[in-house]
Amino acid sequence: LKSGKESVVTGEIVTVSPDIVMSHDNTAAIAKKFKQIGVDKVKHPEKIVIPLDHCVPAATEKYAANHKEIREFVQEQKIENFYDINTGVCHQILPEKGHVLPGTLILGADSHTTTYGAFGAFSTGIGRSEVASIWATDEIWLRVPETIKINIEGEIPPGIYPKDIILHIIGDLGADGALYKAVEFNGKVIREMDIGGRMTL
Repeated sequence: LKSGKESVVTGEIVTVSPDIVMSHDNTAAIAKKFKQIGVDKVKHPEKIVIPLDHCVPAATEKYAANHKEIREFVQEQKIENFYDINTGVCHQILPEKGHVLPGTLILGADSHTTTYGAFGAFSTGIGRSEVASIWATDEIWLRVPETIKINIEGEIPPGIYPKDIILHIIGDLGADGALYKAVEFNGKVIREMDIGGRMTL
């Protein structure tokens, strides 16, 4: 387990070391927070993945300056897992480049980081200050979440897609029905669903 413990219980606070920590065009702002911590070098540059994908190509001088700052930070910190503009979208890049594996813990400065659950990883979004702290210490505390298990059985009728399924589930759960909870999808429909569909869920 990532916490170094034999077992954990729901609600317990554990200190963990993530396998991957991802940021994107927000990296320049995170780098500023990192420098405020007072350390010179990131602890584990090999765990950091930075794709530029949100504001590409740079539409303004401000965005271009932001990208320049990120490239300079990447060089200064010797971060090899940097994907410059025109590489793709972060949530496609990480799995396609082999950064996402079953059983890994992936944290990212993006609310869609949960996408990697499609590959059997535990992944969630975190704030910029948390990312900066992980760069400095290689640790973060997390509360062990409750789990909601959703079984989807039967046959999916023609014209119904994974997006329809998740929208229905969200409608049932409500906007905050799974707040700080892990959601585990299971059942025949999930087992037969392709990886693209699982990523949509």
